[in-house]
Amino acid sequence: MPNTQNTHQVKAADSGAVYSPRLCNEDLAPTRNQNWSWYNIFSFWMSDVHSMGGYVVAASFFTLGLASWQVLLCLLVGICIVQLCANLVAKPSQMAGVPYAVICRQAFGVFGANIPAVIRGLIAFAWYGIQTYLAANALMLVLLKFWPSLSSLTQGSLFGLSHLGWLCFATMWILQAMVFWHGMSAIKRFIDIAGPAVYVVMLALAGWIVYKTGFDGISFTLASKSLSAGEQTWQMITATALVVSYFSGPLLNFGDFSRYGKSMGEIRRGNRWGLPFNFLLFSIVTVVIVSGTQSLFGRMITDPIETVSRVGNDLAVAIGLLTMITATIGINIVANFVSPAFDFSNCSPQKISFRTGGMIAAVGSILLTPWNLFNSPELIHYTLDVLGAFIGPLFGILIADFYLIKRGQVFVDDLFDDTPKGKYWYRNGFNPKAIGALVPSVAVGLIISFIPALHEVANFSWFIGVLLGGITYRWLAREERAVVTTSHFNTNVAAQKE
Repeated sequence: MPNTQNTHQVKAADSGAVYSPRLCNEDLAPTRNQNWSWYNIFSFWMSDVHSMGGYVVAASFFTLGLASWQVLLCLLVGICIVQLCANLVAKPSQMAGVPYAVICRQAFGVFGANIPAVIRGLIAFAWYGIQTYLAANALMLVLLKFWPSLSSLTQGSLFGLSHLGWLCFATMWILQAMVFWHGMSAIKRFIDIAGPAVYVVMLALAGWIVYKTGFDGISFTLASKSLSAGEQTWQMITATALVVSYFSGPLLNFGDFSRYGKSMGEIRRGNRWGLPFNFLLFSIVTVVIVSGTQSLFGRMITDPIETVSRVGNDLAVAIGLLTMITATIGINIVANFVSPAFDFSNCSPQKISFRTGGMIAAVGSILLTPWNLFNSPELIHYTLDVLGAFIGPLFGILIADFYLIKRGQVFVDDLFDDTPKGKYWYRNGFNPKAIGALVPSVAVGLIISFIPALHEVANFSWFIGVLLGGITYRWLAREERAVVTTSHFNTNVAAQKE
């Protein structure tokens, strides 16, 4: 149950109120197991950062033509913005003990919350398939390394994927489903191991690279081009924005995990270690490896799977690739499995459980044929840009509503009240003001995504969306600002534990 103290108030969830079955099941109800420590939150962010995508993104910042100190400054500023946003979005869910989809009922209404829930679920839906496909490719390399005769299975094709590809994809699909099926406790244990395991392999790989090339073969500036002072400034601003954009997805639904936090103090500590410290260390190790490949193999290799596969020792290759697979499973579960599980469950709580919601995403990821999506950069660009145009406005509206309109208050029972008496009923369960703020903000994001002349601005679409969504909603809902309820007037309140 939510913790009881006297700062930001939360109406107690154990007040005897009967929650509507249209809005509640055991997965969406306020959790009584708020037992995640700072290390669990730290591990969550490690799973988010330690992925093949994170590796490529981190390395790419060092190819912008900036000095190493400039890149590190951009990474630090960007990740500190992410940390601040993570702390902000974590609080309402930790206070109420509910996932992102449920806390959205505060702003969008008890039924209107299905709008942000489905949008976030669809984004995860697309990425889940792509990440599973990438992990399957890594598994295929392991199999071909030890059993070359399997190469015959790569000749045929079914729906654009080879027979061996299908075998590997199915294997990864089942492994992820097995972890997910055992619930959040199993996911918690898995990510506690996955993140540190990747560090062991990456540090070993970096050590091997340095041993082979010497320190002279390592450079923290991977670009050959030189930039003017103005170009450097613009690249630094852009790089900072890209760091934030990269984390915008898991940032939006961070409440799915912060709901389990022991206290906001634990969550803030986990965010501090998991974001600035972890991301900078990961980036430095990454650039050591990537720059070393230039000296060692004659060309820069930004794909960690290819780098690992070039290590001479077969056992080391197998361990490295399997660890990378584990890392991909980790980010896929925390970023793309848990989110749609809660989000789709929110749409029909009595028919869709947490498990069912996750499996909808898993099955849908097969129908999406992510290998075809991944092999068409233009298609994936537009698909994800359209969905991504929603992320910034949704975040801005959620934050503006909780901090500026509701003044840090969550009445938990009303999150599950589908009668006109509920505080979050608004108009037939929908808040027209939140929807009214979302639509134009998203429209601007879509315009930015599809007009080539605005390509440079597209890197800042998340920030633009946050500001437009938040400011528009704050103005539309200006007359609804809550009066802060204190324990002096209401003894039946609860709040975050610091």
